[in-house]
Amino acid sequence: MRFFDWEIAGFDRDSAVEFCRNGVNPLVAVFLTARGFTAIEDIKSYMSDTASAIYDPMLLADMDKAVERITFAMENRQRIAIYGDYDVDGVTASALLADYFRAKGADFEVYIPHRINEGYGLNRQAIDDLKSRGVALIVTVDCGVTALEEAEYVRELGLGLVITDHHQCRDTLPVADAVVDPQRPDCRYPNDALAGVGVAFKLVCALEGEGSEDAMFRQYGDLVALGTVADVMPVTGENRVLIRRGLRVLENSQRTGLRQLTRDACTSSGKIGTACVGFVLAPRLNAAGRMGKTNVSLELLLTKDANEADLLVDELTTLNAERRELENEIYENALSLIGSEAPEGPIVLASRSWYQGVTGIVAAKMSDRYFLPAIMISVDEDGIGRGSCRSFGPFGIISALTACQDLLISYGGHEMAAGVTIAESDIDEFRRRINEYYRDNIKSMPKPQLKLDFEVEKPEILTVTNVEALGGLEPFGNGNPPPCLCIKGAVVSEIIPVGAGKHTRLKIEKSGKALDCIYFSMPPDELDVKKGELCDIAFEPQINEFRGRITVQLQVFDIKRSV
Repeated sequence: MRFFDWEIAGFDRDSAVEFCRNGVNPLVAVFLTARGFTAIEDIKSYMSDTASAIYDPMLLADMDKAVERITFAMENRQRIAIYGDYDVDGVTASALLADYFRAKGADFEVYIPHRINEGYGLNRQAIDDLKSRGVALIVTVDCGVTALEEAEYVRELGLGLVITDHHQCRDTLPVADAVVDPQRPDCRYPNDALAGVGVAFKLVCALEGEGSEDAMFRQYGDLVALGTVADVMPVTGENRVLIRRGLRVLENSQRTGLRQLTRDACTSSGKIGTACVGFVLAPRLNAAGRMGKTNVSLELLLTKDANEADLLVDELTTLNAERRELENEIYENALSLIGSEAPEGPIVLASRSWYQGVTGIVAAKMSDRYFLPAIMISVDEDGIGRGSCRSFGPFGIISALTACQDLLISYGGHEMAAGVTIAESDIDEFRRRINEYYRDNIKSMPKPQLKLDFEVEKPEILTVTNVEALGGLEPFGNGNPPPCLCIKGAVVSEIIPVGAGKHTRLKIEKSGKALDCIYFSMPPDELDVKKGELCDIAFEPQINEFRGRITVQLQVFDIKRSV
């Protein structure tokens, strides 16, 4: 993404000095004042991840009913079906509940619908199949809260249904034994931004009873962190504590498959942060679902056999490579459909040749390229289109879809990302209507803006010690982005193409301090600056380890000529 403008928050020098006097690292002190911290007590709270920061699962509406129904099923040897979703959040939630039921000796199975053949959420054929196999209770994870007709069908068949979900609810809740979703309007749980795996974790804590959170977290914290980061949930409040503690569990995971997957995947030091989860682990796990083989990821999370884990990791690597190839083909095709004239409203594209499993990634790339909402629809041979939607800026995609719901077979998700099913014959009218909704509700789309924490006036502060201390503030992510700093008036001393010319390595100098930089997905010939020129550079300072040598490296977000 290219940014039109920078917004620099700046820092409070007096507060930073006071923090330093209280033992806070100087770079950390400056950063925290830029993020609005004014008292040392607030910093201590921010850094804390004690159990007191984790909320009581019984605060979730219907949690008592869910515990009662599941306990009854386990005590009476009723067969339980865990009904999940094919993304990382859904798979980790399914694995968590499966591991728990296995430990309790419950009679259960896991059912995750095929992404292409069945689509998201509950469906009648799957419900029929589960009943035919003797299932008496269906427990959903990461899905179900909008499945009104399917829930009614479950009731008609005489099966029990416990829904655990985290997606936005509709005006009416499904009829079920329990509907546990922090986004329920009547739910008093303090954190409405739990991931699906977070809700599943709360369920097992509630099943275990009061005071079980620490023991359950030692068992399942790795899955909670993995699913929460992968689903891009806010890294604030309780979620930040869940992720922070969960990453430590992940670094020493007792799951054979996760150990194999994380081995040498992120850093040689064994430290795993949100960037490793979001950009290395999650894409591999997601690739299985996107390519219609979700069972590979699920089996990897559940296996206890090292040889099987190795084979599953190899298969995930192959699937991820195939996913990237398909994604690139569809992206290039989508660009050709748009042509040379940039669109002025939501992008709605459809094709019978697109593989549906990767349209969500392409929609995100199109949205980033044009600074607009994007909907990519894959149409099957029966004329049914399944689309992936990504929003941009203040535009709420769910609200827009609701305004067009008479044209849709189904839809669901969040305001920033959603899925939709539509007849091919209605796509043109849908495109017209959603663009009309956009014009009526978005008078002017704000230009993309890069929010910076502060300008580094003295680059000598960017030492290995200080940058390591800044990294200690992990986890970062949605709602709590990683540090984004800038240096102005630096000399560009070197520009080096890397990764077959897809990325750029730079060296800059200011005030006698030389710094190495890496700018991913930016070819050298597309840079706005040349060697020898003065530049302003926006970056995240990181630690680079190569052949035992530890140095500071700046990961570039944007660079422009100094004015």
